[in-house]
Amino acid sequence: MARGGINKALVQKARESLLARGERPSIDAIRIELGNTGSKSTIHRYLREIEEVMPAMAQSAPALTDALSGLVASLAQQLRDDSQAYLDQAQADLDGKAAALEARIQAAETQLDQALAREAVLQSALGQTNEQLQVSQSSLQTEQTRNARLSQACDDLQLRLEDQLQRVQSLEEQHRHSRDALQHYRDSVREQREQEQRRHEAQVQMIQVEVRQLQQSAIVRQDELTRLNRSNERLLAEVAQSERQLQLQHETHVAEQASGRRLAEQQDVELTRQRELASDWGRRAALAEGAQAVLQQQVLELQAREQQRIEIAVNEAQAAALPAGAAKSGTKKRPPSAGKAVRGVSPKD
Repeated sequence: MARGGINKALVQKARESLLARGERPSIDAIRIELGNTGSKSTIHRYLREIEEVMPAMAQSAPALTDALSGLVASLAQQLRDDSQAYLDQAQADLDGKAAALEARIQAAETQLDQALAREAVLQSALGQTNEQLQVSQSSLQTEQTRNARLSQACDDLQLRLEDQLQRVQSLEEQHRHSRDALQHYRDSVREQREQEQRRHEAQVQMIQVEVRQLQQSAIVRQDELTRLNRSNERLLAEVAQSERQLQLQHETHVAEQASGRRLAEQQDVELTRQRELASDWGRRAALAEGAQAVLQQQVLELQAREQQRIEIAVNEAQAAALPAGAAKSGTKKRPPSAGKAVRGVSPKD
């Protein structure tokens, strides 16, 4: 069956185009002229019909001239030559294809021999594999038996592990209770230590206030003593100056005995008064020095008392901190049975 668009008229037109170009109207050439469409059987059938019609047309045509006959003869000869050349080329192609097929057949036979050799090797390997398979099956049975024993042992170990896990959970619960009790004890000890620390800090602050007050009192007394010393020095200077003046006056009085004894007596009285005043200031200076010594002794006693109270407070704080440290070290070094003993449980439980 011809493809769509291929008919006798198209085949005839393609044949005439080839003949006009001086080419041989073969089936392949016509098919190429038609654009590589249509089957070769259809084109051959149309060509045969056209060639059957051509002799009748040639007979009905008027006799050709000699020149035209020669042209036809030359064309026929050319057609025969082209046909022979085409046949020779086809025969050469056929011979080449036959040689190629022969080579392919020989290669296939070679591959077949190789495949047969490989098959023999594979058969031998298959026999060895079967033997190894039998050995493997025997080993598999042995391993299955061993695996069954191991599974049984694994089940036993699993039961023991579950028992151990239960015991571990029980021990963890006991340890948790012990830890809670220890934490409660630590909290109470820490609260007590904090209270004692606050009380100690309050006492230290009170002592520091007293010390500052005593220091201020000592400073005030020291200032008073300083003023007294300065006054004493001033009075001593005045007494010395008065004595020098009295000495000068006495000398003048001695030199001027005639000036009158009343002035000498007045000077003696004034000298006595100045000496009494100097003696009074001396006593006051001695009293101030005694007061200063007393104040210094009191400051030293207060400092010693403060140092003693600080040492006592520090010792009390250290003594209060010792139970917490002992509890912590006891917790680190406590044996596994200690948690049970805290809650009244014996280690055997």
